[in-house]
Amino acid sequence: MTRLWWRRAIWGVTFAATLAGVGLVAQEEMRTSRLQAKLLSAFGQELTFTLREGPNPAARYPTQGPYNERLGYIGLPGYLKSLTDDMYAVEMQAQLSPRLDSFMAGGGFPIYHEKTRAGLTLLDRNGTTLFSARYPERVFTKFEDVPPLVAKTLLFIENRELLNDDEPRRNPAVEWDRFAAAVAMLPIQWIKPGQRSPGGSTLATQIEKYRHSPDGQTSGATEKLRQMASASVRAYLDGEDTSLHRRRILIDYLNSTPLTARPGFGEVNGLGDGLWAWFGTDLPIAEKVLSEEATDARTLQLKALAYKQVLSLLLAQRRPSYYLIQDRQALERLADSHLRVLAQAGVIDERLRDAALAVTLKFREDPPQAQTANFVEQKAPNAIRARLLSMLGVPSLYQLDRTDLTVQSTLDAPTQQRVVEVLAKLNDPAFAAQMGLTGERLLDVKNNDLSKIIYSVTIYERGEDANYLRIQADNLDQPLDINEGAKLDLGSTAKLRTLATYLEIVAELHTRYAHLPKDFLADVEEEASDNLTRWAASWLSAAPDRGLSTMLDAAMERRYSASPGEAFFTGGGLHSFVNFNNKDNGSILTVTESLRNSVNLPFIRMMRDIVQFYMAEGGDDTTDILHNPDHPARQAYLARFADKEGSDFLNRFYTTYRKRTPDEMLSMLAAKSRPMPHRLSVIFRTVRPQAGVKEFGAFLRARLPDSKLDDGDIAALYAKYGPDKFPLNDLGYLARVHPLELWLVAHLQKHPTAKRQEVLDASVRERQESYKWLFKKGQAAQNTRIRIGLEEEAFQRITEQWRKLGYPFETLIPSLATAIGSSADRPAALAELVGIIQNDGVRQPTVRVRKLHFASGTPYEAIVGLGEMQGRRVMKAEVAATLRKALMDVGQNGTAKRVWGSFKDGAGQIIPIGGKTGTGDHRLDRYGPGGHLIESRAVARTATFAFYIGDRFFGTMTAFVHGPEADHYRFTSALPAQLLKSIAPALQPLIDPGNTKTADTAKPQTGL
Repeated sequence: MTRLWWRRAIWGVTFAATLAGVGLVAQEEMRTSRLQAKLLSAFGQELTFTLREGPNPAARYPTQGPYNERLGYIGLPGYLKSLTDDMYAVEMQAQLSPRLDSFMAGGGFPIYHEKTRAGLTLLDRNGTTLFSARYPERVFTKFEDVPPLVAKTLLFIENRELLNDDEPRRNPAVEWDRFAAAVAMLPIQWIKPGQRSPGGSTLATQIEKYRHSPDGQTSGATEKLRQMASASVRAYLDGEDTSLHRRRILIDYLNSTPLTARPGFGEVNGLGDGLWAWFGTDLPIAEKVLSEEATDARTLQLKALAYKQVLSLLLAQRRPSYYLIQDRQALERLADSHLRVLAQAGVIDERLRDAALAVTLKFREDPPQAQTANFVEQKAPNAIRARLLSMLGVPSLYQLDRTDLTVQSTLDAPTQQRVVEVLAKLNDPAFAAQMGLTGERLLDVKNNDLSKIIYSVTIYERGEDANYLRIQADNLDQPLDINEGAKLDLGSTAKLRTLATYLEIVAELHTRYAHLPKDFLADVEEEASDNLTRWAASWLSAAPDRGLSTMLDAAMERRYSASPGEAFFTGGGLHSFVNFNNKDNGSILTVTESLRNSVNLPFIRMMRDIVQFYMAEGGDDTTDILHNPDHPARQAYLARFADKEGSDFLNRFYTTYRKRTPDEMLSMLAAKSRPMPHRLSVIFRTVRPQAGVKEFGAFLRARLPDSKLDDGDIAALYAKYGPDKFPLNDLGYLARVHPLELWLVAHLQKHPTAKRQEVLDASVRERQESYKWLFKKGQAAQNTRIRIGLEEEAFQRITEQWRKLGYPFETLIPSLATAIGSSADRPAALAELVGIIQNDGVRQPTVRVRKLHFASGTPYEAIVGLGEMQGRRVMKAEVAATLRKALMDVGQNGTAKRVWGSFKDGAGQIIPIGGKTGTGDHRLDRYGPGGHLIESRAVARTATFAFYIGDRFFGTMTAFVHGPEADHYRFTSALPAQLLKSIAPALQPLIDPGNTKTADTAKPQTGL
């Protein structure tokens, strides 16, 4: 028994000694963190990543965490896919070490030196910064910038041991006494779930939480351990000594702690942005006030105010939305209680405590105003940012600007700046005169408000595989970019698109018939129903050289009358056109001459030839359709006309009635018809078929107060014009209103909230019924409608051809007036057409962004550059060459000749210029009966010059005035042509091949 007792005693003492030893070791480890420092620093050395060539298929991306979402790391896989599906390729991407890969696979947060601030940076092609956004905007740049008072306050509230210098290897992720207290409270919380407990989180684990945990919150014990583990490993990333890292923790926390969001400002992160967003206090001022001694009552008051604001934000971090938005009085009370505790602990003195207690927190009522952007200077960067939204699939500029991304654009910043400076001064009459912009067909400085004129410049450089945007500028101090964001009447520039279509048709006819013998060509000429086919067959029959280039030259020498005496049936009616210069009216001009001097009528007639060609290209013979009353296609064309015109009327009527009550709609419709019993009866019984005789009688008597209708008369009218007594077409005739208007008001009585498309869907049968008269009309009346349909079909073909060459809109106005600009255009799209012509008919990709560098210095880093690009032939090379020659003739001898000689190469030789000018006078005309013009109101005036310079550069120059003021301006396309001449010195360094390299064609360097 004694031996057994001694044995147990020895084991007990040994076990107790072992426990005591383990306890002592644990206590020492908690105090010094020596073992953690040794193990975790070694582990941290293996958590690395390197940037390597090519894409990384095994790349890991975060899926949660506010920080990762804000900086775009979560969205990065989608961004890369969008880019690589387009014209880009991943050039380099981060590759994780095996240890870091397994650590992240096991649920750990990525371990690296994280950025507190990040955002979008835009560079020009040479690396000059065009735009830079950094969030948070207001931060402490280094530890020494933090006022000691702020640092002591934060540490006292959140992490008192963080900066203790007794143990340089201290693990900042855990304060063991606070952690033990928090663990000790767990049983009490299980018993009393609402019981508050002291927090065990250090600043390091809080940073991990609000950056990487789901929704920035701790969901349970597992998530807390993940935060602690990640913070511990991160602390030893640079070695065993954590002194510098602990100071960095304090800086990072102050610069990034989340302080909810504010409408008009967005997310508020960090003390600096918090002071500005919630109190209107600028961080540098707060730094200065809190770092200096308060020598008088005024400085003490300022210091107390700044200190209480800082303290309230540090406290609000616990429940930011509650304290900063829902219950600010609770925050005031919390701050006051902490002031007393902080003074008792010696963190602040009694003077500051009392002064701060006397201060009441005053939140700024209105959100802080965003920094006002100069849209003129930022026009090109803003255009690139807008382009990035679609390239990446990012929904807003707000999100884009917070993405950790550096973008290298193709813009040339020095030239861009020189052009912007010129444009910004053009509203000065003296400067405009100095630039040669005053005079006939230019500006009238005495009578014109020059500030109303918007100038736009876009210049591209042609490379071997793409067109690179070099200049994009205008003087509109608004976000709108008129180069790409406006639909403008660019006048005679449409003649260039018309001429391109004309020459493409000639080239197509050459392909079809150039190989045929003369007798076959004679048959083609005899059977052809359009002028262009007849001419092609005739010319090929007689030409000794049937080459395409020769035929195109001959097509440019075809003649068209410039006479305005003819009326043209087009666009659904009979129209006449005039020339800009009356001296051209009696001329019969070649196509070359017509383009050179921009004469309207030859191009109207050319467009007619084009329309006739495409009409003849249809599946049915146009002549047979129009002359054979039994042709099956006639009914289809008439039905299509009825449906289209009926839809147009319904759209117009719907706009009139859509916001009216049922009674208002009935009254408006009744007021449109002459007040006669039978007409009003038709209207009421059609619109309200279920109404009784009494309501019907009240309606008639209210509108016919002088009539002597008795009850018998009313009953008779009620019965005679009841529902289903007459077809819709007859009802409209009886009521003297459009049958579809009658139907629409009736429909809206039953469906007052019907949408426009729902109305159109419900009226398919009624649209045909209301045009039954058309199917019974004579052949001449029907042919008028059929011709409208045939013309519309032809313009669908023309639209396809124009869109192939970059036309920006889905449809053209089916009218010959499209040849002189009625269908509108965009300067950027017009520039693209010139680029196609300059590039021998090949449509190359347009590049604005050359390289994108995501998440630099992180495990998610990726560099994306241009991939292999290929142009697409959209025009025969011979057609492009013919157009280039014609445009050069305009530049040398025609409407743009003032620009010729403005650019010279290093040897002093003139660099050839070609282009097309155009003037758009957009007016709203209102006509009365018989086609009499009642009103003509100016909407806008536009003048454009689309040009190429040498074999590398092309673009557009536009002048634009919007609104009724446009009536006071008389400038023509001579204005943008003169402007290009005037800014030639600013462009010369870019244009001169002796001073400027051509567009880069070699593979660009990796990185930025």
